[in-house]
Amino acid sequence: MAGLSAMEKKLAEYKCNTNEAIHLKLVRFPEDLEDDSTTFHPEFSHQVFGDDEVAFGYKGLKILLYYIAGNLSTLFRIDYTSKVNENFDCVEADDLESKIREIIPPGFNRSTDDFVCLLEKDVNFKPFGILLHTYSVHNREAGEDITYQIYKADMTCPGFREYHERLQTFLMWFIETASFIDVDDERWNYFLVFEKYNKDGATLFATVGYMTVYNYYVYPDKTRPRVSQMLILPPFQGEGHGAQLLETVHRYYMSSPTVLDITAEDPSENYVKVRDFVLVKLCQDLPCFSPEKLKQGFSQEMVTEAQQKLKVNKQHTRRVYEILRLRATDMGNPEQSRSYRLDIKRRLMGPYKKKQREIAKMRRCLRPEELTNQLNQIDLNLQHKQLDETFQQLVSDYRRVLERLAQV
Repeated sequence: MAGLSAMEKKLAEYKCNTNEAIHLKLVRFPEDLEDDSTTFHPEFSHQVFGDDEVAFGYKGLKILLYYIAGNLSTLFRIDYTSKVNENFDCVEADDLESKIREIIPPGFNRSTDDFVCLLEKDVNFKPFGILLHTYSVHNREAGEDITYQIYKADMTCPGFREYHERLQTFLMWFIETASFIDVDDERWNYFLVFEKYNKDGATLFATVGYMTVYNYYVYPDKTRPRVSQMLILPPFQGEGHGAQLLETVHRYYMSSPTVLDITAEDPSENYVKVRDFVLVKLCQDLPCFSPEKLKQGFSQEMVTEAQQKLKVNKQHTRRVYEILRLRATDMGNPEQSRSYRLDIKRRLMGPYKKKQREIAKMRRCLRPEELTNQLNQIDLNLQHKQLDETFQQLVSDYRRVLERLAQV
């Protein structure tokens, strides 16, 4: 057993965390290849390497996935200092190349020299589709405003299918439940964000992020666009690009009379935060959200106006109302504070009221001992505590939206 334990310890040295082993880059200049500050790592790798996110069989493992910043041509290479096959008989290392090749399209480079040659051709890369929006962000480090552009593309754009195959590989590293979409379905729309930058006197474009939207049919003659995937690449996160992208997409669909409203598929917490900010920004100037009407409570007028003018659905409109009503409420005033708190808690009470209806039904259907057993599982004090905690968390989230809005 002692020998086995020693062997296990030695083999454990050949286990590597794949989130740390994978090195990603968006390369603009040849010197970026050796600049560690341009490297970033995945948040997730379980969809490629399993739930443990571990690769076995290597020491000093580096899985290099470097992308040219514009067209995303790829350098893929696996480096390591030692491999288990070289030191142990009958022990095989994981086939890492096969795993990576399952998600990256063919045509990648293995040679750094070949990759650098392609980098010189990136000056010819231009964004796909039609330009929807241009905006700028002040870069403190550079001391200047950087220009960004948002485009709408589809699979009829020459070269876009191949570009998208490279772009979508980032989903596996940064969206926990990501999957590749069926690009042959014409109901998909693609929205892309690019940075404009200068290199040797020429204007080039770097990929920043993108969103995919599926256009669902709604009887009899409407569509309901549903945001499926949205990703801003790590080097650009925290700069407001997600909000710019989502607002641009909303404005694009707002002009269409056939669009009913816009939804999202299984939104993450971060997406909800961005959506809250964007929808409140869009809705705040509608007459139905005036301070006087907000204090009168949530109304059908708000639902109708937000849907018809801004393509916002009822559930999201209710959330916008709660955020804007908080802004219109003096929480230091006991009466106003109480009115706001009760209004929000009435909505939050929905699941608890459903439980109460279930209890009433059980009283009619269950024997006394069965009913007692069910009631013992319901702690009313705990329910009230959970309700209050949920309310406090919502107010905290809403305040952050309002603080961000005040900075615009």
